[in-house]
Amino acid sequence: MKSLSTLILSLSLLFTPLAVWAQSKVAHINTQQLISEMPEVIAVQNELKKLEEQYAKEMENSVKEFQTKAQTYQGDAQNQTDLINQQRQVELQEMQQRIQEFRETAAQELQKRSADMMRPLYEKARASIEKVAAAQGFEYVLDSSPGGSVIVSSGKDLLADVKTDLGF
Repeated sequence: MKSLSTLILSLSLLFTPLAVWAQSKVAHINTQQLISEMPEVIAVQNELKKLEEQYAKEMENSVKEFQTKAQTYQGDAQNQTDLINQQRQVELQEMQQRIQEFRETAAQELQKRSADMMRPLYEKARASIEKVAAAQGFEYVLDSSPGGSVIVSSGKDLLADVKTDLGF
């Protein structure tokens, strides 16, 4: 009977530290929620919205100019020579191409500006997560956002041991 209670006590002592270790060394955070709630994000979003509105206004003006010219040229086409009508057609095609290029460039610029403006906020959030994790003794912090991953990894990496076990 004494050996059975010793065995149970030994097993409970053996598994308790593993359970406590596993629970105390891993944490999680929803980084998407964290970023979206940062006060600086609102300022970035407002600035990007202003830039987007500016691009939209420029685009709208260009489209209106194109439509006006197209209507004018179409109404006057019967009074012009074939050569002039062909030149006008080429001019309208070039305008369409410039409008399309502007649209693409504006979208790329908005995406680049967004990335440039958000990068410091992501870095600030990551540094804070690492600081809090270290202060609280967490070795791993998992991102609980949809599609998240490991943010902090200061625990033992098993890659070398597994490679050795597999023979490479």
